[in-house]
Amino acid sequence: MTTPLPAPLHGVRVLEVGGMGPGPFAGMTLADMGAEVVRIDRPGGPGVFPGDPTQDLLNRGKRSVCLDLKRPAAVEIVLAMAAHADILIEGHRPAVAERLGIGPADCHARNPALVYGRMTGWGQDGPLANRAGHDVSYIALTGALHAIGDASGPPQIPLNIVGDFGGGATYLVMGVLAALWEAGRTGKGRTVDAAIIDGAAHLLSATHAMLNTGTWRDERGVNMLDGGAPYYAVYATADGEHMAVGAIESKFYRLLLAGLGLHDVDTALQDDRSTWPRTRERIAAAFRANTRAHWTEVFEPTDACVAPVMSLREAAEHPHLKARGTVVEHNGVLQAAPAPRFSGTPAAVGTAPVPLGADTRAVLAEWGIAEDLIASATASQPNSC
Repeated sequence: MTTPLPAPLHGVRVLEVGGMGPGPFAGMTLADMGAEVVRIDRPGGPGVFPGDPTQDLLNRGKRSVCLDLKRPAAVEIVLAMAAHADILIEGHRPAVAERLGIGPADCHARNPALVYGRMTGWGQDGPLANRAGHDVSYIALTGALHAIGDASGPPQIPLNIVGDFGGGATYLVMGVLAALWEAGRTGKGRTVDAAIIDGAAHLLSATHAMLNTGTWRDERGVNMLDGGAPYYAVYATADGEHMAVGAIESKFYRLLLAGLGLHDVDTALQDDRSTWPRTRERIAAAFRANTRAHWTEVFEPTDACVAPVMSLREAAEHPHLKARGTVVEHNGVLQAAPAPRFSGTPAAVGTAPVPLGADTRAVLAEWGIAEDLIASATASQPNSC
């Protein structure tokens, strides 16, 4: 039997200064890759998650230290921990970390090799840098929100996947790992400015390319990949469910039409926009004639790129997701398994989220923090934060 390899980030220490949304997701992702992630929580926590902190999956695989950063002793503890960390990530508005005394300069003075990751919506500079915002605010200004939705309706909010997690956390993870690789060679850390507006705009690179070539109209719901094309759209079925169609290539388009019994549709006119309305009507009528289960059975053996639109709980039971363990039930909680996967290392879900401050004394002792400093920072502070 081959001995499993340790996860790629095994031995990497990460300090996550508690926040909400993309910062915690980035910390979770680093933990999923094997890093030791310690979350610095403030008393009371961020106060946003609509449940008990132990249910917040973004905190899986982490330990929690509770510190009130308005106390000088608590600030000194964070700086002392930064001296032994590889990565620090924080999600405050610009200059807040500096005011607290844990900004990049403060931390680099203790540890020149530290990678300091900053997660914001608007970035560290610019006219809106200090303005409040949320995912929908950021994707609105990048043009991403404008591009999503039906041509006859308003823009549709794509959860907070495009901004917070796609354009934000994912780019923070990429940034700190790139800087960590450099720090390993040079001994010098970098500050990483991960802004959701930058990442979301970057995700639109292919769309910008099509816009520049005239193959994308700056309108909603009229293009190849925004639901405008009849071969890349979502259709209702007889039982009120839906099927997703992504038959872009001509060979897949032919399979789509064959499966629907639309043998008289001229496949040579696939990209003739003048034919799209009529073709859409015919495809829609065909899907409405039968149930989602029927169409799933018809198309599952083919390469027509047609799939049933499943709910979150249904998806967890899909044979392919179950076979790969993509969505699992761990400790009785439904959640996605770590991604991506690495050869030689099983994709194991980390430890369950812990109560705020559950590991304060144990972690600080492990990280070599003096007992008198711990006592000073945590005096009159409940263990549970």
